[in-house]
Amino acid sequence: MASRTVLPEPDDLKRRLLTLAALDMILCPEEWLRYHTFVPNWTPNVSLAKIDNGAGDCLFVLFALEGVILKGFDHESELSPHAQDEYAVWPGIYDGAPEALLAFLEDEALEKEDVTFCIWRETGDSQWRTGEVRMPKGADDGSDFLLGTICETPENYVDWAEGYFDMPILVEPVKALYAAPAISVEAIRSLNPERNVEEVLPELEALGITVTDRGRLS
Repeated sequence: MASRTVLPEPDDLKRRLLTLAALDMILCPEEWLRYHTFVPNWTPNVSLAKIDNGAGDCLFVLFALEGVILKGFDHESELSPHAQDEYAVWPGIYDGAPEALLAFLEDEALEKEDVTFCIWRETGDSQWRTGEVRMPKGADDGSDFLLGTICETPENYVDWAEGYFDMPILVEPVKALYAAPAISVEAIRSLNPERNVEEVLPELEALGITVTDRGRLS
């Protein structure tokens, strides 16, 4: 197995992915168009984050008692099973991954065989790990691209989201949500004046986001 250091600690990763999903909820009423989504109780004791650019590239991140596993798929990667003479997962991608974490990928919705990279971290481990994958010279597994969409800072998110959603976005309410899982009605309106606030509140609260001034709805 190889170690991987580009990712934050599991709790920080989970918090960031939840924040990105909450921001996308506010900026985009249409769930199917959102880039980042998060399901806190996908199954008992398991949370699922998803990044989907709508163009065939996708990242699933599962948080469980056993640890965390990420499965990424870049449809243009030379490692894609669709790019092989015979459809198959590229050798080494899942080698060494704990069975308890791999088992979560057996769910049909997660398309286990559509993969170009996999990263995991067992509970109690101090490092992120990958299989020993031999990539052809010049090949790209898509991990830099897909992991790069887990925006590290509020400024990173604003830069990305203004291009993706084609709208101006204030950085201050984004900073506040990055700092704590709470948001005000006023901040929701400042982020997206056209958003139906009453519609988005249940979605945000389902994520565990506290809405601090519900009284402003009246």
